[in-house]
Parts: sequence; structure tokens; C-alpha cells
Amino acid sequence: MTSLFQILMLLLSVAKFIVIAHIIMSWLISFGVLNLHQPVVGQIWDGLNRLLQPIYDPIRRILPNMGGLDLAPLVVILGILAVEIILQNNVMLFV
Repeated sequence: MTSLFQILMLLLSVAKFIVIAHIIMSWLISFGVLNLHQPVVGQIWDGLNRLLQPIYDPIRRILPNMGGLDLAPLVVILGILAVEIILQNNVMLFV
């Protein structure tokens, strides 16, 4: 059961990394550092959007409109951190 706990923590870490990569990439695109017309950049951006849109959309419907500020990735990261804390506090259930 310890390996199950470790696998869950690994999956949460990967999810956190993907969300952070999406945030950083969106900033780089907004500031003109990355160009979406480059094939590799466009494919990575499209893949990240397809992966994260189903997670972001319900959160965006709940959150108030903040203009150009998107708080959905922050809510997702906080949710992942909350699940990590809950799992770490209940690690004895996995042993």
C-alpha cells in the first residue's frame, strides 16, 4: 500500500508540473517570447489546452469574472496541494 501512496503523490506532482508549465507558457506567449506559429510551440500549447480545459472550465464558471486575470490555474494548484496534504496526513491508512 505504500507504493500506492507514492504513485498518488507522483501523479499529483506531475499534475502540478503540467499546470505550472501551462501558466509559464501562457505568460511567454502573452509577452511575445514564444510564437504560436512555430509548429512545436503550437502543438505543445494545443496539447496543454486540451488537457487542462476540462479542468479549468468548471472552475471558471464558478469564479467571478476578473477581467483579464484567470484564477483557474491557481485554484487547481491549491486543490492539488490540498489533496497532497490530506494524503500525507492520512499516510497511515496506506501502510
